[in-house]
Amino acid sequence: MRYFLAILTFLTLIACNNKEQEKQKPQKATVKKEPIVKEFGFTLNDFKVVRDTIQRGDTFGHILGEEGFDAGQIHTITQQIKDTFDLRDIRVGKPYTLLKDKKTPNGLKAFIYQPDNLSYYVIDLRDSIPHVKKTVKPITVKRRIITAEIEGSLAETLNKAGAGPALAHELSEIYAWSIDFFKIQKGDKFAVAVNERFIDDTIYAGIANIESSYFEYKGKKIYAFPFKQNENDKKASFYDEEGKVLKNMFLKAPLKFSHITSRFSPKRFHPVQMRWKAHNGTDYAAPHGTPIMTTASGVVERTGYTSGNGNFVKVKHNRTYSTQYLHMSKILVRQGQRVSQGDVIGRVGSTGLATGPHVCYRFWKNGVQVDALRQKLPNSEPMDAKHKPRFIAYMTPLKKELDSISNIKFNPKN
Repeated sequence: MRYFLAILTFLTLIACNNKEQEKQKPQKATVKKEPIVKEFGFTLNDFKVVRDTIQRGDTFGHILGEEGFDAGQIHTITQQIKDTFDLRDIRVGKPYTLLKDKKTPNGLKAFIYQPDNLSYYVIDLRDSIPHVKKTVKPITVKRRIITAEIEGSLAETLNKAGAGPALAHELSEIYAWSIDFFKIQKGDKFAVAVNERFIDDTIYAGIANIESSYFEYKGKKIYAFPFKQNENDKKASFYDEEGKVLKNMFLKAPLKFSHITSRFSPKRFHPVQMRWKAHNGTDYAAPHGTPIMTTASGVVERTGYTSGNGNFVKVKHNRTYSTQYLHMSKILVRQGQRVSQGDVIGRVGSTGLATGPHVCYRFWKNGVQVDALRQKLPNSEPMDAKHKPRFIAYMTPLKKELDSISNIKFNPKN
């Protein structure tokens, strides 16, 4: 037994000694490899990289001068590249990148200019004769369907669904004649099939087109399908599932996004004059400077200023209808000018008898002021009957797709 304990003690001492020796051995340092970064056709690890934006007063020659090029060299380079790169296109605020030699001071090897998100120019200075190459980044189009219930505004709802503000703008344009977006409520529903552009498959670059959509508003689904009646039509018009055009003669409101603060009324307490009087218009509150649009095409009948109306514009649309826009901070049209539906004719202000920035929208029918929100207004030109079968064939599968996704989203039991 004593012999066994002695051997055990001896082995324990050897193990401890080995551990101590291991601790005393110098540890090898772990060297992390620098990740390889490639951009603009270069391996950026090989250069000193400087990124900046064009400032006021910057020119290509000025930038070369700061990098150590003399006047003669700058003249030679600009002459050599002038036929492939217009140096006048360099704009303030646009990004550029300098690739420099890591060892040589002022050793500029390449100048990269990015005029937009989709393209860039490389001016390669590594050879005795510089050369220019323009590269357009690859664009991919991805299709997706967004379906949601309104929470707050349309823009807020789409933002929660991962869509950019451009889609809210597109939908507001499509439904501008059939939906008053100032009145949409929590629980209203919509679905849209949209094709979106992406740069290098990852960077969002806007909307390619909307294939189909519906908006459930006041308990009714309003469908929208783009369709060109003729092959040479530059732009598609939107129609419902029966082929009826969505576009009306009049927009629902003179502003894209705002809220109604006062309606047409035979008797309203005036907040400035402090007395009861008729209010022959609809007030839309919006931030100072918000664009005011003419709700229909026509001719500017009158512009001017009065102590009550402030700066105003009146547009005559035809023998039946006229509209007027009051309290502008700025008038952007002149008397006698032709305007098209949606044209910006002024900016929201608070001139005249107004307590805050808004536009008072007035509406005349046959020379009498009426409530614009209660009018049943005429549609635009309907679809030609000969195109109806082609439209129905095109629309039917798109509608079926929207309806099936709608049922899954909002009616889980189905």
